[in-house]
Amino acid sequence: MDRRTFIKTGAAAVAVGAAARAGATASRPNLVLIMADDMGFSDLGCYGSEIATPNLDRLAAGGSRMTQFYNCARCCPTRASLLTGLYPHQAGVGHMAGPAFDQGAAGYQGHLAANTATIAETLRTAGYRTLMAGKWHVGQGRGQMPVDRGFDRYLGILVGAANYWKPKLYSGNQPIDNPPDCYTTDVFTDAALGFMKESRADRKPYFLYLAFNAPHWPLHARPEDIEKYMGRYDGGWDRLRNERHERQKALGLVDPKWPLSPRDPAAADWASLSTDQKKRMSKKMAVYAAMVDRLDQNVGRVVQELEASGELDNTLVVFLSDNGACHESGPFGFDAQPQYMVNASTAYADIGTAKSFCSYGRSWSNAGNTPFRLHKSWTHEGGISSPLVAHWPNRLSARRVSGPGHVIDLMPTLLEAAGAAPLSERDGKPVQMIEGRSLLPQLTGGEAPERSLGWEHEGNRAWRQGDLKLVSTFDQGNKWELYNVVEDRTEKNNLAAKAPEKVSEMAKSWEAWGRRVGVEPWKKSQGVVPWVKEFLDPRGGGGRD
Repeated sequence: MDRRTFIKTGAAAVAVGAAARAGATASRPNLVLIMADDMGFSDLGCYGSEIATPNLDRLAAGGSRMTQFYNCARCCPTRASLLTGLYPHQAGVGHMAGPAFDQGAAGYQGHLAANTATIAETLRTAGYRTLMAGKWHVGQGRGQMPVDRGFDRYLGILVGAANYWKPKLYSGNQPIDNPPDCYTTDVFTDAALGFMKESRADRKPYFLYLAFNAPHWPLHARPEDIEKYMGRYDGGWDRLRNERHERQKALGLVDPKWPLSPRDPAAADWASLSTDQKKRMSKKMAVYAAMVDRLDQNVGRVVQELEASGELDNTLVVFLSDNGACHESGPFGFDAQPQYMVNASTAYADIGTAKSFCSYGRSWSNAGNTPFRLHKSWTHEGGISSPLVAHWPNRLSARRVSGPGHVIDLMPTLLEAAGAAPLSERDGKPVQMIEGRSLLPQLTGGEAPERSLGWEHEGNRAWRQGDLKLVSTFDQGNKWELYNVVEDRTEKNNLAAKAPEKVSEMAKSWEAWGRRVGVEPWKKSQGVVPWVKEFLDPRGGGGRD
């Protein structure tokens, strides 16, 4: 039995004929929300990358592409906001997800709060089939799993990271064995396609949330994908940053007057590396590129299924990444993590294979976030800027959207597209009102509404008010910096010393926002994510040799 047959059988996928397909499409659109994991702003071809992403590039060419779309700086806070339309602290995931991160405060429960209604719960009430495949990472205890929070069907991983070849898969709320030839990016798509076919048989519109764990570490890719990129990165990260920046300017994604941010001070100078170091780091980036390439191939499988069923024109497809590219750990990344995988090979030949467990590090992450500063977990632009592509032939035409949007806006956007009203209660108890606003007016050519946006993650703070952005870094004393991000989005010209009154005014606004959404003072001891087994696998054992 091959992998796809296994998934179809295990997930009880139903094969349907052309007649069923023809009758499945109602006036309400299908909704397909696809998320990448730890993918940088510049990692797609349509955002300046050299990585082959023809399927996402095609969606971008025929739809709306946002240049100022914001996330919440890390995987699980962004996912909490995406699912609830709330800031992560309001949703109960102000820091991380999992029992170890329950800090006894409303904003830091380590799972979605009970007084939230998810997009799946809301759309299911409105008559949609609700489907999910992939990474959950917003709770793993009783009552916290996808099928407990509104999803009719689920297959994926519950936690933040996984061995791509040997994941800990769940179907519904039960652990299952891995299929033959398991590779998570492919397996999640197999499940998603099966769920889509089930929904056509039921003649219902569906909401599909396909949350890839790629390209989050560990660097794991199929050999044929790696081979495409071997040697491509021998010139190093500085050259890559410059190449991507030039393409971004040509595409109109960045203002030519914004200079490329300087190389991250903690990144390495490529010229200082030995020949062996350069060879090793070039291969790490080749594996990363292969992971993005494979992700795009699977987006293509979803689009092909929509085309074959006649559903593409009346399906809103949204693609984004959950945060900026990941700097972990150090300028060269880690070569092994015994906490996650015992006896992992660090041999050059094994990089990217099931024998390895490594990351690409801060220097390549700096290139992934071109042209911006810093990385995942920070609230400078490199940490909180995501590519966002929206494609809906029946409603959206090709355009570049320059106004700001935020992940809290995705739930109201999809609800408006579906003609569904937000829920006012869950299990007979009131729920919080959605914070976000629908992006459909912007995606169809309108102006972005005037509003302010707030961030806090691990003590890193930011406040966006009009063209101005106030931002601070916890491990550098949390001194406020001020930038005009319309004139200076690469955050090079700090205006704080020239405008102390504006800094004070905006800082007070951030403090009021923090009190309202449940931000707690951050402590230095909290600043490192604990390497606990449950972070990777709730059933114990961070990996297998």
